[in-house]
Order: sequence, then C-alpha cells, then structure tokens
Amino acid sequence: MQTQAALLTGPGSDFTVADIDIDGPRAGEVLVQIAAVGICHTDLAARDGVLPLEFPGVAGHEGAGTVLAVGDGVTKVSIGDKVGVTFNSCGRCTTCTTGRQSYCENFNEMNYSGVRNDGSKPLSMDGKPVGGLFFGQSSFARVALANERNVVRIDDDIPFELLAPLGCGVQTGVGAVMRSLSAEKGSTIAIAGGGSVGLSAAIGAVIQGCATILVIEPNQTRRELALELGATHAIDPSAGGVAEQIRMAVPNGVDYIVDTTGIPAVVEALIGATAVRGTIGLIGVPSDPTGTIGLNIIAALTLGLTITGIIEGDSVPDDFIPELVALHREGRLPLEKLVTTFPFEKINDAVAAQHDGSVVKPVLVFDDES
Repeated sequence: MQTQAALLTGPGSDFTVADIDIDGPRAGEVLVQIAAVGICHTDLAARDGVLPLEFPGVAGHEGAGTVLAVGDGVTKVSIGDKVGVTFNSCGRCTTCTTGRQSYCENFNEMNYSGVRNDGSKPLSMDGKPVGGLFFGQSSFARVALANERNVVRIDDDIPFELLAPLGCGVQTGVGAVMRSLSAEKGSTIAIAGGGSVGLSAAIGAVIQGCATILVIEPNQTRRELALELGATHAIDPSAGGVAEQIRMAVPNGVDYIVDTTGIPAVVEALIGATAVRGTIGLIGVPSDPTGTIGLNIIAALTLGLTITGIIEGDSVPDDFIPELVALHREGRLPLEKLVTTFPFEKINDAVAAQHDGSVVKPVLVFDDES
C-alpha cells in the first residue's frame, strides 16, 4: 500500500513529506495506522549520521496508533487494537530470555539494520528501496510496519499523543530511576539535562520518593518546569561549577547521577559530585560516536563508584509501558506538562522548537486522512 512519510534524504537534511510504498505484514509483523509519534534525540542522531539509517530513509521510533493488519502467527494483538510501539528485540538471546531485552544481543541488527531477517526492505519509492524498520517501526509515517515483539496493546483511555513518547523517551527517563538504578526512597539524585528524558527521570525520582532531586539545565523555562514537576533544586550550569553547586545542596554528594547530555565534560564534572558508593547512569548519546570520559582510577576505587550504561530504562515494555499508563491515570506521571503537539507536516518546525528549547517533547499528530 501507499502511505505518507517524512523522509530524510541525506545526513543532516530536513525532513521531506512524500508518498512511499510499504509492504503488508509478513509472519510475525504488525501494520499500524500511526496516530501520533514523538520526536526523540535518537531520531536526530540518525539524521546526522551518528546512528545508522539508509538514505533516503524514514526514522521515528515513538509511534502510537491502531493495528491495521497482522501477519501469520501474530497472537499478541488484533486488528483494531490500540498500541504503543517501542524498540525491537530478537526474543532469542540470553538477555531477551531473562527479561533484559533493552540489552538484546542483536539490538543493532533489530533496530538499525533496516532489513528483515531475509534481507528484504519493506519501504520503497518509485521502485527504489527506502531505509526503514528504524527501531523496528520507522513511524514518521501515517502507516508503519512493526513486529509483534515491539508493539504493546493498551486498553486504557490515554490519548495517542501521550502514549507515543512512552515508547522511548519517557520510558527511558522514568525507567532509568525506577528500573536501572532502583533509587531508594530518601536517596539523593542529580539529573543532567532538562529535556524530555531528564525531566522524565525527575518524575521517576519523585515516584521513587527520592529526598533530594537536582536537575541541571541551562534553559530557565525548563528549570522552572523541573521544580514544578517535583525537583527540589534546579541548577543553572552557567552560574558556576556544577559539582560545587550540587555539593552546596548535598554536602556529602549524591547517591545517583543520571546524565542525559552525552557531553563528556559534563559527565566528568558530575563524577566529582558523587557520594561514597555513588552510581552514575549514562543515557545521553554523544555527538561524537568515539566520545570518551576521563576517570581517576584511585578516586573511583576510593568512592566505590559505579558507572552504568542505560538503554531504554532497562524496560520490559509489555510490563512497563502499561505501568506508565497507570501512573498517568493516577496523576503521578504528568505527561501533559512535557508534550507539545504539531501537525505531521510541520515536522521541521517541531524539530526546531525542540532544538531551541521552546518545547520539551514535540509529538507529531495526524489528521483523519489516511
């Protein structure tokens, strides 16, 4: 069938809305009518060549919508089901079979290769292949092809524009604190970056009952929002040394640090603000894929420091996304304060608004036309 998609034509290009062709679902696949899709930094990393995407190609990995068709063997969802779409995983490797599929041993193949297991590509335009299957969905399109493993049926009455960002950004931020770090009630935490992932982490810290929650963010509006969401402190990094500002609030250092910036100098500064036996969780994707941090080994030994990488908040999506929906229903996950919607055709405006900090989480929405 034919559908409309936002194409990236080359590294660093703007998005171009165009008609493409998309295959129907094969065995194990699910065709989804996308109603809303979030824009995540990971999409822009693919645009800029930091993450793999064949050009021309379709990114998008926070889709939400309604099942149009299912392939042979699919039992998890049926036509007409409301679904959120998240990262893909193989379901066969050791990590997948032990509830850690965000670290799937075949993660790159399942989310970045752009091909099915048989090497075929489901997207094309004018008879030529188009890069697709980004995170097993490529949902910057009115219709997306996903897999049974990376769709989550949702029975709750949550708007699609709020369900969409649960597929990656919110799941990652909240999950980093609730799942990856399992921050204890009464603990202290500092979060670098007040974008959608960082502010989601702050919400996760509130849910966990952290006693002191510090958000480091240069944008004043986002600092104010962090406080509104429950952070106890909002630090402006331009006002002086970040580690020193953290230690003014928490003299013994913080138990947990979450970095969403991917900036090595920020991570290195934060290391100086950790408490004994502190843990640093790394989420942010660096602009340079070869980015590294310096670590004083003696200091790390003395502190008993732990540094851990975090993918998708250690989420098991079939369990965690419904939990996030329930937290929203209870008023404990105020997604409305993060999300700003844009018409699909205004995707470049949405990207610009996210970049200049005027919105936290842009979500593209579609009209009823298919």
